[in-house]
Amino acid sequence: MNTAPDLNRETAIAATDQTKAAAAPRIKFSSRGFCIDHPDPELGDQLMADALGVADLSAMHGILTQLVKASMKGQKPDETNLAFMISMVKSIKPRDAVEAMLVAQMVSVHVMAMRCAYHLANSEDIAQQDSAARAFGRLARTFPAQIEALNRHRSHGEPAITVQNVSVGDGGKAIVGNVTQHASVIVSDKSPASAARKAPKASGSQRGRGSADAKREAQA
Repeated sequence: MNTAPDLNRETAIAATDQTKAAAAPRIKFSSRGFCIDHPDPELGDQLMADALGVADLSAMHGILTQLVKASMKGQKPDETNLAFMISMVKSIKPRDAVEAMLVAQMVSVHVMAMRCAYHLANSEDIAQQDSAARAFGRLARTFPAQIEALNRHRSHGEPAITVQNVSVGDGGKAIVGNVTQHASVIVSDKSPASAARKAPKASGSQRGRGSADAKREAQA
């Protein structure tokens, strides 16, 4: 009896189940509010907490409520917009509570910026155009600042250092990083002219002794 098709089918079903389990659940809205749309409420809460990068349910519900409010259009929640925001938070992968709050702000700023861009494109007069342009400009400048703040937090505040063409002289030590002592580092210059300038020159007394020795050898 050939069981290969059955095994392949079971493997495909298992892979599909893992994908569904890893995906962030959607939010279901009703007249009473919203809830996480998942057949297993406990698993749904855990998946949402993992997607938002928080450790407990209180933090998860707090961040989720803030995202719901930020995703609203007018006085109505936007299910599609909220799903996009949750997906973006999940893709950035917050690692702690600080990152979870910052990333939630980032996706909210992006959504607001794109709304301003829409109003700017559909403005009917100069006043609306100027208002939308100013708001869009502020939000557009805020977003890269948030990215920089996230990168600084993830690198523990240490600036990135790039060193190129470094050579260390005899007895010297090259130290890269945040140090309190001076490092003896020589940045190499590959040009021949610079090499000629940096070459040690013979002193006048050494040239004199070399000339005298040459004369004595020629007379001998």
